[in-house]
This record gives sequence, structure tokens and C-alpha cells, in this order.
Amino acid sequence: MSTSALLSALRVGGRQKISASSFGARAQATGSHVFRIHRFTQVREKVANGAAIQSGTFGVGGHDWRVKCYPNGNAEEDRGCISLFLQNASHAKTGDAMAGYKLSILDKSWKPSRTRSTDEHHFMGRGWGWDKFMKLEELDKEKHLQDDCLSVLCDVTVDTGLRTEDYTDEVAAAEELTKAPPPFPVHGIAEAIWNRQEPDVKIEVGDGQTLAAHRWVLEAGSPVFKADLALAPNDTVAELRVGDMDADVCKALLRFMYTNSPPPELESMAGRLLVAADRYELEQLKLACEEALCKNIDTSSVTAALALAERHGCTVLRKAGMRFLSSPGNLDVVLASSDGLEKLKTSCPSALLELLDKKRPLNEQLISTRV
Repeated sequence: MSTSALLSALRVGGRQKISASSFGARAQATGSHVFRIHRFTQVREKVANGAAIQSGTFGVGGHDWRVKCYPNGNAEEDRGCISLFLQNASHAKTGDAMAGYKLSILDKSWKPSRTRSTDEHHFMGRGWGWDKFMKLEELDKEKHLQDDCLSVLCDVTVDTGLRTEDYTDEVAAAEELTKAPPPFPVHGIAEAIWNRQEPDVKIEVGDGQTLAAHRWVLEAGSPVFKADLALAPNDTVAELRVGDMDADVCKALLRFMYTNSPPPELESMAGRLLVAADRYELEQLKLACEEALCKNIDTSSVTAALALAERHGCTVLRKAGMRFLSSPGNLDVVLASSDGLEKLKTSCPSALLELLDKKRPLNEQLISTRV
């Protein structure tokens, strides 16, 4: 049982102010360092096989570390390769260290191009790494040696021992969520879920409001929410920030995920909710929004509807908009507006091209507009 679940169970028994701590979790410290070797081609020509160049030291987890690079290999059998190692440079002062590490050669966009890693090693005075990290013939001047500079990234995670964890912040978050009401009227299955299990996710929306939800509901309903929550530990209250969504849309989104039904006010927010449904890959909700928008297509809204369909891949909505514009009378009204043609050209060019093939009058108007 997670600590948050334990606290929730104890709180049900009438205990309102609860603190908690636990001993046994291993503490870790992480850090990164970039070692850049300028004029690498010249360096490789001058540094012999078995000779190393080394980075400056950098501190992580109470120890000083350095990267060692052998441009022509660490030993005779490593000729033709780059050898890379990580060394506990402060071993004489700070002693042994348990650490995992990752070494990467970066490309010109500063992304790892070749990476090797290991979970944990016992570092004493000697270094750990790879004799044949990368063949020299695999180094590309354009990809790896921009301005003849080789960049090596080192990520280190040091085990700093057992620690006592204080759950004060988690308790506060759990208490806040316990008091939070459901973000929509609950009944049936949704009510049963809410009454049986306390929410364990806080969602902060763009207008500053915070909504409560259950992690397993979000993960089961949306692969995007599942990916967002993957980084949050399972035994803590997860916090999500959705800055481009207002509270009403987020409540409608959550309502659908719990009840599989759109909100009663769907027509008034269908456009905004469609954008959210597309982002979180809720295809059924997205289709419901499309159908609601189709019912209200007129000469003032058809261009916006087609633009929305084009941006978010809405087949049903696009077909409805094209059917509406296929009527000569409707098309004439749209084109007669001051910016009707310009909106079609800029917001939904594929729809315009399709209309060009079908409507000669529109084609003639375009020609006269260009002239």
C-alpha cells in the first residue's frame, strides 16, 4: 500500500492531522557534464594510442568526477576507436562511490547520437567505461564534428545511501484533494468511483483552477494522459498543468472519461472541446463534437468549421462543410462577405482547391481577384 493510500485509510477513521515518515528509500543525486574537445582532428593526430585527454572535474553526490577520452583507443587492440571512461576523481578524499552513468556523443543539434549506459558500478580510483565506444570511421564531420569539435555528454546518478522521507507535502496534497468536489455532477458508476476511492491527480487548468481526478481513469481513457503521468511516482499525488484549456472544457473532458457521455452544454463548447478531445486522443468525444458542430453550420460558421476540420483531421465535419458550400446560394453568400474568400484561402486551402474543381464561378472570381 502506498503512503498516500495508508494516510487516506487512517483519515477515514477520524484522524485529520496526520504526518508520516519512512526509512529505507535510497537517496540519489544526479548531474550532467558536457566535455567539448575542440580541433578534434588535430588532437587525434597528436595524441598517441593509450594516451587520454580529460575533462575538468564536476561534482555529483558528494564526489568529484571527470570524463577521460582516448582519441585513438585505450590499448593496442582499441586502435581505430574512441575510448570513453568516467572516473571518480576525488576517491582519495571522498572514498568509494556507487553510481550509474551514461556517456553520449552529441550531434550538431546537441542530441545524443551514440549512447552507452550502465545502471550501477562500484567506483574506486579507477574509471569505468568502454574501450570501443565508437569507431573513428563512424564519426561524421557534418553530424558529429561541427567546427571540428567533439562534444561528449556525461549523465551521472550517485547512490547517496538510505534516507528518511518526510511526507508532509504529500499529506497536504492528499488533504486538499480529499476535500475537492467532483468536477462534474456524479451519478451511477462515476459516483461509485468517487465515493470508493479518493482522487490522486491534481489538474491545474489555464484559468488557475485546480480539478481533481483519478489516475487510473485518466490512464485507461487517454494514452496522452498515460504518458504525462508516467513520470509521476505512483505513491504520490500527481500534478498536471494544462495551460491551454479552461476549466469548463476540462470538466467536460473529465465527465466524458468517467461517464462516456458528453456534457449537456456540448453545442456551446463543441469547438473548444473538439480541440481538447483531439489532443488527448478521445476519438468518441471528438466525433460527438463534430456532429454537434455539423448541426449548426451556416454561412457565418462554415469557414471556421472547415478550418477546424483541416487542423484536427475531422472527416465528418469537413464533409458537412463541403456539402453546405456545394449549394450555390450558400457559396455566394460566403464569397460576398468582405473576407469570405480570403478566409477560405488561408484557413482551409484544401477545401478551396476542391471547390475550384467543382465551381467555375469561384474560379473566375479568384482570377479577377488576382488581377
